[in-house]
Amino acid sequence: MTFAVTFWGTRGSIACPTPRHLSYGGNTSCVHVQAGTRHLILDAGTGIRQLGAWYLENQVRKAVMLLTHAHWDHINGFPFFAPAFQASSELLIMAGSLRSSGGVYAALEGQMTKPMFPVPLDAMHADCTFEDFDAGARFSLGDGIEIATTLLRHPSGATGYRIEYGGKALCYVTDTEHVVGKRDRNILGLIADSDLVIYDSTYTDETFAPKIGWGHSTWQEGIRLCKEAGAKRLVIFHHDPEHTDDVMAQIEQHAAAAWSDTVVAREGMRIELLGG
Repeated sequence: MTFAVTFWGTRGSIACPTPRHLSYGGNTSCVHVQAGTRHLILDAGTGIRQLGAWYLENQVRKAVMLLTHAHWDHINGFPFFAPAFQASSELLIMAGSLRSSGGVYAALEGQMTKPMFPVPLDAMHADCTFEDFDAGARFSLGDGIEIATTLLRHPSGATGYRIEYGGKALCYVTDTEHVVGKRDRNILGLIADSDLVIYDSTYTDETFAPKIGWGHSTWQEGIRLCKEAGAKRLVIFHHDPEHTDDVMAQIEQHAAAAWSDTVVAREGMRIELLGG
């Protein structure tokens, strides 16, 4: 039995493939989860291009894609996801905050229309199913995989996910903005007693005030949420593109000193919750 998460894109807002962003990664949000024989994709930022190559190499032909929202840094890798162009592939693509704006299909199709992109969505020959739900819903993906969701505080909305498998729980909470001095009850409920929380840590408490309204949070708030909810481990995620490797190294040092059960996401990092 395997339950593991691998980071293919850790950056927020915009990709930054520069020599100063090598250690922690410059690709935008994309996380791969393996639960038994099943494969889940959390967001389709630029990191999904390399994940697609890995899928082809390892003959992964079926996956579920769970999108938090449709801001560019979370979907603009989708047109470069090679398995979507393979007729042998099967993709279930779901989102919980897009129904009011036309749905997940419209969002992905819209970015692949002229003059923005030369190849239309219907050029993807995979068996693609698009499903919308309302954030807060719970559903099963079969094979012992249970999903809980919640609405996050982000411009136009976003969805947080809790994936339960084999008695373990993994939570993906990005993009979200906290209210200073007040824990988000939706998030506390989602991450309660979970084993791993991947959290939007774009800013720090010291730099947060000028960014209020932009829809993001801090690593310190992630620690506060995890401790209050009884979560076991925090992963700092959605790194600010201005945070070069030297800045991220300082954040990693300070966060580990504040709570030893904190790690910083790096591209290529794999964390196993079950198996090996």
